[in-house]
Amino acid sequence: MFDHFYHEILRKTIVAFGTLFNGITIERKNSDNSVDSIIQVPLAYGPTQKFLARLEQEPDLNKPVQITLPRMSFEMVGLRYDTARKLAPTQSFIATIKTDNTDLRKAYMPVPYNMDFELSIMTLLNDDMLQIVEQILPYFQPSYNLSIDLVSSIGEKRDIPITLDNISMQDNYEGDYSTRRSLIYTLKFTAKTYLFGPISGSDSAKDIIKKVSLGLSSGEYGDTPRRNVVYTVEPKATKNYTGDVATNIVEDIAASDTIILVDDSSTIPTNSYITINNETLFVKSNSNNTLVVIRGSYNTVSSEHVSGSPVKLITDADNLLVNKNDNFGFDGSID
Repeated sequence: MFDHFYHEILRKTIVAFGTLFNGITIERKNSDNSVDSIIQVPLAYGPTQKFLARLEQEPDLNKPVQITLPRMSFEMVGLRYDTARKLAPTQSFIATIKTDNTDLRKAYMPVPYNMDFELSIMTLLNDDMLQIVEQILPYFQPSYNLSIDLVSSIGEKRDIPITLDNISMQDNYEGDYSTRRSLIYTLKFTAKTYLFGPISGSDSAKDIIKKVSLGLSSGEYGDTPRRNVVYTVEPKATKNYTGDVATNIVEDIAASDTIILVDDSSTIPTNSYITINNETLFVKSNSNNTLVVIRGSYNTVSSEHVSGSPVKLITDADNLLVNKNDNFGFDGSID
């Protein structure tokens, strides 16, 4: 427990949230309603007070206002566990990395968390503020789904709802005539994201651990009691055990061939495994007695096969025939 892992989920969510508001522009018009200039509103990560302090420390009114205002800033202000989206903590799923299903990753269901964001918009003119706000609000009814690659190692992409919770307004125009004005709108959002724990690899014994229990050994006394670790596994056949022949190949195939012609492919489903002699193959597609396969699955050797060789399908019945005394590498003890 507590081995190092880092999926950058929080960082990815923060960056994705900021990109929603990057590139907003406003137009300044002349008296004849022609466009005089187009200004892109700068966006930065940081608290609103930081930019307000900068305004107070630079009171030069002769400085062009478009250099300082309008401006937007955003920051993450909270992180909350979401009980409404809670799933069973022991529920897990398997992710396939390679197309032949030989590289698998096991992960427990993610933990739902809500990330609280604040987007602050600061302008000098009210018309600038209205232009910016009107470019944002129509997209949130009240949420906007943002697709984020949460865990790239297993290709886990999810739509994260970004919900607009509240809008507050503030007009700072106090003091004498030399005081700068700052019109501030604060938009509060909630991003409903998920956090994943460590991902088990296919080369790890963790892949086949289905249940682990820890407890005190009966009849043992001492300051440091022993712990028993119990595991159960679900065997999966990597070759045919029943000996049942599904069909036969009709012509010789080389070790590099990926298209195989057979007598009758009606009993061989797509995305299944077959064995020809000592080689296991993954069936990608099946059409008109023609199989498109991936060679050498489950670390078997891709080799030549002559016409008439039997094709055997690996089914659930083969899983039941796996040697029950196989300990799957779990011999010895765990300290």
